[in-house]
Amino acid sequence: MAELAEYPFTPRFFDIDGHRMAYLDEGYGLPVVMVHGNPSWSYLYRNLVLGLRDRCRCIVPDHMGCGFSDKPQAYPYCLATHIDNLERLLDHLGITRCVLAVHDWGGAIGMGWAGRHPDRVAGLVVFNTAAFRSHRLPLRIAVCRWPLLGPLLVRGLNGFARAATIMAVNRPMRPQIARSFLAPYDSWQNRIALLRFVQDIPMHPDHPSWPALVAVEEGLARLEHCPMLLCWGGRDFCFNDHFYEEWRRRFPRARAHHFPHAGHYVLEDALAAIQPLMAAFLCRLGGAR
Repeated sequence: MAELAEYPFTPRFFDIDGHRMAYLDEGYGLPVVMVHGNPSWSYLYRNLVLGLRDRCRCIVPDHMGCGFSDKPQAYPYCLATHIDNLERLLDHLGITRCVLAVHDWGGAIGMGWAGRHPDRVAGLVVFNTAAFRSHRLPLRIAVCRWPLLGPLLVRGLNGFARAATIMAVNRPMRPQIARSFLAPYDSWQNRIALLRFVQDIPMHPDHPSWPALVAVEEGLARLEHCPMLLCWGGRDFCFNDHFYEEWRRRFPRARAHHFPHAGHYVLEDALAAIQPLMAAFLCRLGGAR
C-alpha cells in the first residue's frame, strides 16, 4: 500500500489455512486487543496504539480481507469464521488475559471470542457497535445488500468505504487520513470483504449467520463481571443511541460516556476525550500508568 498517514507500524502475519492474517503487536504489558469493523481496518486504532504502547501490549488484527491481510476471493467471510480467526490468532500469541476493545462489526466478532473465554477478559472497551440481534438497518446500508446494485456500489464504485470517510465522522477528515482509511480497498478484488460483511448482517432467523449472532448475544451474560468502558458517538446514523442504551441496560455498571457531537468513527471525532478515559480505565485494571 501507499504511504499511510499516522501509521508508523510494521504489520506481522499469521497463517490461517494458507491465508495471511495481518496484525499489529506493539508494546509490552497488559494486552489490549482492538477489533475493528467494516469498512475500516487496524488503522482505526492507530492513535490508541501510539498512546498506549509504552505501557500496554497493543494487538490489533486486520480481519481476513481487510487492511494488510490477504483478500481471497473464494472465502467464507462470515461471523463465525471471523470469530474463529480471532481465537486462533490470540491462541497463537498466548493471550491468557486481555482488555478487549471493539467497534462496529468488531463488537460481534470480539464479543463472540470473549463469550467463549470470559476468564481471559480483564475488561471491555465498547465503541459504537452491537453484539446482539436488532431489526434496525439504515436504508443506505440496506441498498448495499441488493443484488447487482450492491456489488456495483461496494466493489465497483467503492461507495461503502468512500462514503464512510464522510458520513462516519462529524468533523471532516483530513484528505490524507481519508486516503489511508481507503488504501487497502483500491480495486474490485480488494473490496471483497467489504461486500461480504454487508451481506453477512443477520436480520432474520433464516440468515446463515443468525445462529452465530444468537450465540454471541447469549455469551454476553458470561461477561457481566467484566469492567466496561462505553464510549459512544451520538451522531451515528447506523449504531444510534438505541444501541447505546441497550449496552447500558445489559451492563448497568459500565462507565458510560456519550459524545453527542461525535459520529460512528468516534475515535476520529472524540479522540482527545477518549484517550484519558481509556488510560484511567486501564490503570484501574492494573495495566497502565
